Amino acid sequence: MSQQTEDKAANLPNPAEMAQTYAEVAQRASRILTQFMEKKAKEGVDAPSDELGVAKAFMDLSAHLLANPVKLAQTQMNMMWDYFSLWQSSMMKMVGMPVSGPVAAPKKGDNRFRDEDWEQHFLFDFIKQSYLITARHLHDTVSGAEGLDEHTQQKVNFFTRQYIDALSPSNFAMTNPEVFRETVKSHGQNLIKGFNNLLHDVEQGDGQLRIRMTDTSAFEMGKNVATTPGKVIFQNELFQLIQYDPTTKDQYKKPFLIVPPWINKYYILDLREKNSLVKWATDQGHTTFIMSWVNPDEKLAQKSFENYLLQGSVEALNQVCAHTGEDSVNMAGYCLGGTLLMTTLAYLTGKKDKRVNSATFFTTMLNFSEPGELGVFLDENAVAGLEKKMNERGYLEGTEMAGTFNMLRANDLIWSFVVNNYLMGKDPFPFDLLYWNSDSTRMPAAMHSFYLRNMYLENKLKDPGGITLDGVKIDLTKVKTPCYFISTIEDHIAPWKSTYMGACLPSGKTKFVLGGSGHIAGIVNPPVANKYGYWVNDASDGNLPESPDDFLAGATQNAGSWWTHWHAWVTGLPGGSAQVPARVPGKGKLKVIEEAPGSYVKFRLDSQKKAK
Repeated sequence: MSQQTEDKAANLPNPAEMAQTYAEVAQRASRILTQFMEKKAKEGVDAPSDELGVAKAFMDLSAHLLANPVKLAQTQMNMMWDYFSLWQSSMMKMVGMPVSGPVAAPKKGDNRFRDEDWEQHFLFDFIKQSYLITARHLHDTVSGAEGLDEHTQQKVNFFTRQYIDALSPSNFAMTNPEVFRETVKSHGQNLIKGFNNLLHDVEQGDGQLRIRMTDTSAFEMGKNVATTPGKVIFQNELFQLIQYDPTTKDQYKKPFLIVPPWINKYYILDLREKNSLVKWATDQGHTTFIMSWVNPDEKLAQKSFENYLLQGSVEALNQVCAHTGEDSVNMAGYCLGGTLLMTTLAYLTGKKDKRVNSATFFTTMLNFSEPGELGVFLDENAVAGLEKKMNERGYLEGTEMAGTFNMLRANDLIWSFVVNNYLMGKDPFPFDLLYWNSDSTRMPAAMHSFYLRNMYLENKLKDPGGITLDGVKIDLTKVKTPCYFISTIEDHIAPWKSTYMGACLPSGKTKFVLGGSGHIAGIVNPPVANKYGYWVNDASDGNLPESPDDFLAGATQNAGSWWTHWHAWVTGLPGGSAQVPARVPGKGKLKVIEEAPGSYVKFRLDSQKKAK
């Protein structure tokens, strides 16, 4: 036997191992299918529903496209000319003739086509360009349809993009050069491993596909995420209050209280030491507190938005003031937590309560007239469908909302993991941000229904007296607390122009800052990273320009992190630089209950499914 033949034989998979792997996969698939069928038989089979109105939207689209056959024919001809151009350039490239450039090229930052064979290999380059041509014309045809109402247009645009993204050649084994090479190299073992990964995710999802984004076993709360030292000093059925251990001899007199969103866990602001906002704020000398919301079950189904106000943000303010002996506090709210914080300010204003010295809002919407692509999922039928599900079990399952957010960036948060996990047959890489992203939380039925209807559907929060909580008419225009709004230019969850409209509502002195990047990276942007930068319009200090475009036109871009800018702003307020000896958790009115990060944040829905 020649050396080359021996080398080939050595690279072949072991037949016994292959047979065992096939048997295990087949057995696992059979078990999952049986369990799924038994579950469906018990539940009964419901008729397919179209709560989002997708079918109706595309029926309307078809009618309007067919009503203008000349334009449709012209679009088809334009696409055919692009195909002819691609065919011509591909033939020239195949025979070695120079080509001026591609007929269609992926957008900058499109990681689907980063493998060099997408450009250098004739066949894969042809497949890629053919897909991009089709995608462009399909998108242009849909987005250019005339006569559709705005909501229907937005809906067909969004779901057409989902369709286009799903059919990318990068998502299929035979048309992805990287997957093709791995399949040949491993003799198909990557596809077998990938199928096993797929079955695992279906199994862990209790019959539904829950794509793993990261290796959750690589992280432990308090060990390598949520590591900033601190103590839980108060808790009720909705939240735990954490105070962080001081790292400076003296601290600012005004305590700093953060209200995170309850749709996510708080530790996005404390992922690791180098990018932890809570650690950085503590290191600057702030007595830092944060709320850690409970992950609710059916027992808390009737907890309302008013409960989250009174038993949540207001109660946390009460406890911080009592614990430190201070009569006012600097507060901050992130996303949904910021919406609650501004509601809290309006409530306290109605009560003539001035205990909030300043308020900072991270990517916070207050005027929901332009909610971005999230609006696709929010109309009367969709909300009514959600309410029906929530009322049956008492809460909105966290994975349902997580799936919605992932669809907003499907190529990055869905299809890249399909390729890695199921086609390449690799295990997910351990990444702390994705560990947090997969740590979904439930929301009580009563609270979430109120939020969706009064904020997104009816947009009442912006209207003076539009909503009433605990007998107080909520009027954001009467809020005079100094406010700092930080939004991000690439935010797909809280579009910055929408957050800007909300920043114009309070009547006090307001600073608006526009950060780089998106909803997470633009906020979790420590100074040491020196990334992204931010825009400030100093001419608008305290009096914002009427429109976001006017703000940006007169703004100056600054390098580095907005964190340092915020710190200068909050300590520059009247009395903001005053200091006191460092406050140690447990030395005030409130005693230590347990070590941070506390027990509430450690409850993970995916770990509960594993336990079952």
